[in-house]
Amino acid sequence: MASSEGEQGAGILVASNRGPVSFAVGEGGALTARRGGGGLVSGLSAIGPDADAVWVCAALGDGDREAVRRTGGALDPADTGGQRVRMLDVPPDVFADAYNGIANSVLWFVHHMLYQTPLEPVFDAGFRVRWAAYEEYNAAFARALAEEAAEGAAVLVQDYHLALVPGLLRGLRPDLRIGHFSHTPWAPVDYFRLLPDDVAEQLLRGILGADRAAFLTHRWADAFTACCEAITGGTGSTRIGVHGLGADADFLRERAHRADVEERMAVLRGQIGTAPDGSPRRTIVRVDRTELSKNIVRGLLAYRDLLERRPEWRGRVVHVAFAYPSRQDLAVYRDYTAEVSRLAREINTAYGEPGWTPVVLHVEDDFARSLAAYRLADVALVNPVRDGMNLVAKEVPVVSDRGCVLVLSREAGAFEELGEHALTVNPYDVTATADALHTALTLPEAERAERTERLAAAATALPPARWFLDQLRALDA
Repeated sequence: MASSEGEQGAGILVASNRGPVSFAVGEGGALTARRGGGGLVSGLSAIGPDADAVWVCAALGDGDREAVRRTGGALDPADTGGQRVRMLDVPPDVFADAYNGIANSVLWFVHHMLYQTPLEPVFDAGFRVRWAAYEEYNAAFARALAEEAAEGAAVLVQDYHLALVPGLLRGLRPDLRIGHFSHTPWAPVDYFRLLPDDVAEQLLRGILGADRAAFLTHRWADAFTACCEAITGGTGSTRIGVHGLGADADFLRERAHRADVEERMAVLRGQIGTAPDGSPRRTIVRVDRTELSKNIVRGLLAYRDLLERRPEWRGRVVHVAFAYPSRQDLAVYRDYTAEVSRLAREINTAYGEPGWTPVVLHVEDDFARSLAAYRLADVALVNPVRDGMNLVAKEVPVVSDRGCVLVLSREAGAFEELGEHALTVNPYDVTATADALHTALTLPEAERAERTERLAAAATALPPARWFLDQLRALDA
């Protein structure tokens, strides 16, 4: 481990709540490592094994904590795909209050504008306890980064979990080049000011400790800038950037044609079935976690409206809906997941017929099955009430076999890049969304193919490796 002066430290550091690997304790106490995916993993691999990079992350569960106890937190590169990883064992109660109590229950709700404001939020003494934990959690990351970094190293801090880290790290190591990247939307000024005044300012000044603060879209970057102008008097010397993370086309196309995906396609085709005239049924596909922001319930309501007002689609279309449970340790998410399942059953009961199940709902996470659905999609429904980007909107057109029409919420970050080639909807307007689904299902094949080609080109313009490297280069600028 490097000294606080940066001797023999890493030249490139990434900090995120979740790391590239997780651990489980098996029989006899053996640890099993499971490597993750995503843009950061692809990005770090792009800089090569000789770049002297370290990933600092948190232990998320008992297996991770046991790995930290056995290794001191410096994980074996054999378990991490060759990456140097330092995993922090933050006390479980501090982690829970910081992660669930603040990051997921406050900051996520603010940036996605999810509060029922007549009742929430309530910032009381309990909130202050949780906020102190969030401060402690961020301070642990700042200390670890300061210890691991070489003189003048580049540090890329990720997301709303670690908004205070840049400012704290700047105080410990003013020599470092620090970037912060927000993967979520950023709230407009009036909504951001729901937060207590001191907390709102602390969050902004934390990010402004970075040399550069970056966002997925210009809309989110402008919202951050507006908050700074209203609360801190401006962004100071911090530069603002935009990097619209794209889909990894090469990986997706290769992975989508493996044997396990073909097997799941066969199963899905059986569940979808054929129309009464023997023709293939059309498919409306959505793949989401049951995040409150994903708007799955209104998507189902729009599909029900389609079947009610356009009876010609009964028996001829199937809504393939994958709603993978998320954050089930929070009651509001458990309730939302239950409502998704209830509404799907209600639609199937009301409209289903022998040989036709209107909604094919899957709730068990299965990446191969998601890719199979992508390939079968005639229409992709992506209708979040608010989303930082939404990679599903970018992934489906890349692997769809026959071409698909994207029905896209104007509140998704992906709208900035894909809106021109999609059918755009107001995510709250169920009737208009149903009409858009009808239009998507009836578009001529040539137009559908042309839209898909344009969507795929836009969706892959900034693949994960380039997205990551662009941020490193911007810190050098």
